[in-house]
Amino acid sequence: MTINLIMAREPLPTGPLVFLAGPTPDKSAPVPSWRPEAARALAAQWVGDQPLTVLSPESRHGERADRYETQVDWETAARAAASAILFWIPRDMRTLPGMTTNVEFGLDVASGRAVLGCPPDCPNPERNRYLIYVARRHGVPVCTTLTDTAAAALAVVAGGGAPVVR
Repeated sequence: MTINLIMAREPLPTGPLVFLAGPTPDKSAPVPSWRPEAARALAAQWVGDQPLTVLSPESRHGERADRYETQVDWETAARAAASAILFWIPRDMRTLPGMTTNVEFGLDVASGRAVLGCPPDCPNPERNRYLIYVARRHGVPVCTTLTDTAAAALAVVAGGGAPVVR
């Protein structure tokens, strides 16, 4: 099935939307982004009758926002518009610390639209322990693979809610 990719600060469409929340690679410690793999996982599993839109807070062609607030405002609006918010946190305190992600998860955990993915083999899995605990307290699905996290997000989009994975 078709997916559309909307990047940071591009106009937000309507329809089924999944926001890809999680740490973003920084130019000061470059590592590959996890978001292309997440988009592929969503595309492989999407069976809806209309295209799925994937919202990425990363900039198309690496173009940074004119102002920090412009980026934050777009991300806030995109998360609010999303049918599901897929949090993938391959925590690495050196290259993908995810400090902003922690705050966003706290803001979205009770929305009924969040799913949490935390790979146990990431460099700093102990730094995800609190998020996992809070997610479970709020009935948010917790997954350990990107494929399963994408499936949980699509279950939220479909309206059936996501299974809580233990």
